Amino acid sequence: MKKTKPIALLLGLALLLCGCEAAPTQASEIQQSQPIEPAPEPEPEPFTATLAVCGDIMSHMPQTRDAWSDTLGAYDYTTMLSGARTYVQNADFAVANLETTFAGGPDYSGYPAFNTPDELADGLQDLGFDLLLTANNHCMDRRYDGLARTLDVLDARGLAHVGTYRTQEERDANHGIVLADVGGISVAFLGYTYGTNGIPLESGREYSVNLFNTDYLSSCSTPNTEQLAADLAAAQALSPDLIAVMIHWGVEYQTTQNAYQEQIAQFLFDNGADIILGGHSHVLQPMQLRTLADGRQGFVCFSLGNMISAQNDRYTDTTVALTLELTKDPATGAAWVSGYSYAPLLMLDRESGADVRFELLDVYQTLSSGQADETLTAKLEQAIADCHTILGETGDIGAWTATPAA
Repeated sequence: MKKTKPIALLLGLALLLCGCEAAPTQASEIQQSQPIEPAPEPEPEPFTATLAVCGDIMSHMPQTRDAWSDTLGAYDYTTMLSGARTYVQNADFAVANLETTFAGGPDYSGYPAFNTPDELADGLQDLGFDLLLTANNHCMDRRYDGLARTLDVLDARGLAHVGTYRTQEERDANHGIVLADVGGISVAFLGYTYGTNGIPLESGREYSVNLFNTDYLSSCSTPNTEQLAADLAAAQALSPDLIAVMIHWGVEYQTTQNAYQEQIAQFLFDNGADIILGGHSHVLQPMQLRTLADGRQGFVCFSLGNMISAQNDRYTDTTVALTLELTKDPATGAAWVSGYSYAPLLMLDRESGADVRFELLDVYQTLSSGQADETLTAKLEQAIADCHTILGETGDIGAWTATPAA
């Protein structure tokens, strides 16, 4: 009988212990059956993209002759364009004004009726351009056939274009607007010119050039506000983040914009444009950020002058590679031009007889290389001074800081 008490006690303890073990297991099962609240998603952060902008691309006959390579047995514009490579290739998207035609050889020509070897298009593609404005006062230099072939050449190289059209259907498609993805920010590009150097558009082919003046054959002083407003409304209907207008306007060789440019710019801003990129003067004209009436932040550049040309007078050989910083806030959908910078460039003309006559130089890179002689150093320093006088020092990269493109 003495042995039965410990056995009963042990059995009781065992049962008690089993009961203690069961309780946490049941509690755990209850906890697991309850839904777990997911952690809140973080708000998407604003992000930036970059748009590179260059000036007028021309090929006067001295340039065309200089581009010929006996070694290649073909034209090669690589060196002539080289100074802008870093800025064009490092941007999410790059644009410029093509102020010549690709009408086919061998009868190439410069001013006053430009026709350039197709290899210039190869050079622009290789440099990294994405979109070219083709509406300018030289787009009809070889009439409609030259205009159409120019677009064919660009298409063959995957270069988008805006402002000129081969058919009515091309012009009617989205009002001739190019909708581009700029580093995740959608930008609608429109393109216009003030005129065509007195060359009338062919009857029945009035669609071929976007003109912002109704009197493009005479005084070029009456804006076609109805067409501009309709095109900008069509751009807004595409629901882009930003609208950019590339435009050929102003007075040649004037380093400031005139009242008519300001009038057109204001109309474009009032009708939805966020960015205005001008050209035609062959010299630099001011650029600035502007707070618009509806609170948007806009940007206007009246002219970037010549990117490449054979003009070598003061100002005509000085340009910049402009980089616009675009910002978008995914939480609100708002997008704006949040800043800009520019790199001074010099179109160096070493004069007739040089092995390489024309070369676009990155001013700060060339100065920092230590290879510029006294004469070239003076030219480079003058280019910086002229950029500061016309554009202001704000935005100048100030030193060779860009990362070379791969």
